[in-house]
Amino acid sequence: MNQVLSTLGATAYRSVVKPVLFRISPDAVHSFAIRTGVFIQHSSLALATLKSVWSYSNPQRLSQHIQGVYIKNPIGLSAGFDKSIEVPAVMRAVGFGFMEGGTVTNKPYAGNPRPWFYRLPHSGSLIVHAGLANEGIDKVLHRLRVSKKNAFVDFPLNISVAHTNTQKPQSEDEMINDISETLKKVKRADVAQLITLNISCPNTYHGEVFTKPGQLEHLLTRVDALSLKQPIFLKMPCDLVWGDFDALLAVAAEHHVAGVTICNLTKSRKNVSALDTLPAFESGGLSGKLIFEQSNRLIAQTYKSYGSRFVIIGVGGVSTAADAYKKMRLGASLVEMVTGLIYEGPQVVGTINKGIVELLKKDGFRTVKDIIGIDAA
Repeated sequence: MNQVLSTLGATAYRSVVKPVLFRISPDAVHSFAIRTGVFIQHSSLALATLKSVWSYSNPQRLSQHIQGVYIKNPIGLSAGFDKSIEVPAVMRAVGFGFMEGGTVTNKPYAGNPRPWFYRLPHSGSLIVHAGLANEGIDKVLHRLRVSKKNAFVDFPLNISVAHTNTQKPQSEDEMINDISETLKKVKRADVAQLITLNISCPNTYHGEVFTKPGQLEHLLTRVDALSLKQPIFLKMPCDLVWGDFDALLAVAAEHHVAGVTICNLTKSRKNVSALDTLPAFESGGLSGKLIFEQSNRLIAQTYKSYGSRFVIIGVGGVSTAADAYKKMRLGASLVEMVTGLIYEGPQVVGTINKGIVELLKKDGFRTVKDIIGIDAA
């Protein structure tokens, strides 16, 4: 029954909902989705209905313990969708195994000049230029403290953190102080099971300061001193050649960094389909299918070079079970998605998890743990 309803949901999304939504600006659709999610979260019946219709559960094959954190399935929501962590209960209900909320900063930021999003449908991509828009860590943590207590039962929250985006000149030390204040607040609140340091957002006024080994060393030294309880991940850049990427990993390996998320948006426009029209504005990073292969290469090289030293979260271009399965076989323990959710609809999360189980059976594997990194050599 669940499979029938999921199939009907996918058909309805592709045939009815998506054509309507794609006539509306993606900024407006995103705002509407968050507002709708906030409304739905007030209804236990609505959440239960979403779970019964769309989610797929098979913890025997899909669950893992990552750095001591139980994760029921490997598919997570990527940062950038729920910027101020407003709809975690909905993300749990549709079937994600975990979510990365944010990126959240110490001070609120209204966002870069709009539009924030631009669709490239033939490329399976979005141009993203939000610039770390969020309500600020104080408001976000207050919301999390008073939210439904069961929102994160068997559903870990990964809070993505970065320095506050501002046009005001900032020194490296000021940025590190700003990040440290956010991390201290997260530590005191004790509401997150994982933390990601977003060092690679391509849409901030001061650029990707901490994607240089020296600057990353300074940041991680300060983070180490905070003695955070949660495992720390780094959100890695997409556009570096392997030598420069590896130099960052070498720094991270000397600090209390549990894992790396590979990878963030690309600035390159060279692989955009000729059928897509690029907007007049040049700013923004590209997501989705345009970074699928680059993400896969970096995942495989990282796993091959560092093995179990880092837990890898694979991001970029996931919209099917085969996409997620490939990233895991290359070395990713977990996989995050957001662009695929937008293009395929929320029922895709359950479809992917079910598809992974089918692929495991087909290939003769028992659990997702059995496939991690087997194609990285």
